[in-house]
Amino acid sequence: MTAPIKAPVASGSRPNGAFAIGALASLAALIVLALAWELWLAPLRPGAWALALKALPLACALPGVARRNLYTLQWASMLVLLYLAEGIVRGMTDARLPASLGWLEALLALAFFVCALAYVAPFKRAARLNARAKKS
Repeated sequence: MTAPIKAPVASGSRPNGAFAIGALASLAALIVLALAWELWLAPLRPGAWALALKALPLACALPGVARRNLYTLQWASMLVLLYLAEGIVRGMTDARLPASLGWLEALLALAFFVCALAYVAPFKRAARLNARAKKS
C-alpha cells in the first residue's frame, strides 16, 4: 500500500491553489451551518441536538482538506453529496428559515464539490499521464 499523495502546501506553487482555499472555506462554512442550524437557528425539535452530529463527518475531513491531502479531498467530495441532497430536499420541503438554510447548505456543498474536484483534477491527470508513460 502506498502513502497518499500530498499536494504542495504553498498556494502560489500550483495554479489551482485558490480551489483548495475555496474547498477549505466552504467546508468550514458547511460545518458551522450544520451546527448552527441544528442547535440554534431552526432545529427540527427544540432541545433535540442529535442532528447536529451530522457535522461530525465533515469535521473529520477538515484537517486533511486543510493539509490539501488529495485522498481526503476525494472522499470528502463524495461525502458532501449527501449534504447537497439534504439541502435540496429541505430547501424544497421546509418553509421559511429552514428552507433558506437548506438552500444555503446545498450551495455550500456544491461549492466544496466543485472546488475539491477542480483542485484534484490536475493531479489526477498527471498521475494518469505518468502511468501511461511507465507502460510505454
